[in-house]
Amino acid sequence: MSGFTAQFAAAFLITVSLGLVSGSLGTMIGLLLAMSKSSPASRFKAAVTAYTTVVRGVPELLIILLIYFGGTIFASKVAGRYVEVNAFTAGVIALTVVFSGYATEVFRGAIAAVPAGQTEAAKSLGLNAWQRWAFVIGPQMLRLALPAYGNLWISLFKDTALVSIVGLTDIMRVAFVGAGSLRAPLTFYLAASALYLSLTTITLLSIRLAERRYPALGR
Repeated sequence: MSGFTAQFAAAFLITVSLGLVSGSLGTMIGLLLAMSKSSPASRFKAAVTAYTTVVRGVPELLIILLIYFGGTIFASKVAGRYVEVNAFTAGVIALTVVFSGYATEVFRGAIAAVPAGQTEAAKSLGLNAWQRWAFVIGPQMLRLALPAYGNLWISLFKDTALVSIVGLTDIMRVAFVGAGSLRAPLTFYLAASALYLSLTTITLLSIRLAERRYPALGR
């Protein structure tokens, strides 16, 4: 087990990087899609609804496999030769798609929960659309979305384990290899569980800290 300590440490960093990159990109995409879906004048409501419906209706593992193998086929056709998509890149794209699909609905629900009078008041003060989002709707929406948004991050870090199926050397992959080579599955899977639990615990504490940081927003 001691020989795998360095591998677990490296895998932990890969898992954290995968989660942070995917979550950050998914948050930006989800927020933009939620804004588009919430706008009365938006022409993309149907497309956004279809996107979130498909993403939430298809298992995360299947999305990872489709993007990994589909990306390889697409890249190979473009390059005119066989090109294998990097496992980390495929994982980031797949988890970003999943995260953004769920985040869109979380943000949309939070936006809808902001009283309409807030927007009207902002308009009466002469604020343009971006100023209304930055100073009125956005802060209130953030406070309302935090609990569900935090759950998305917890689910994201757990879903990173699925990317090991396409060869990414993350926590789950190292645990699987170690369990097989040393024939000590309980030891390695308990170690992996502890690492994932540390990530989800840190995420949960961060969200609770953010909720206390903005106690007045959304009330």
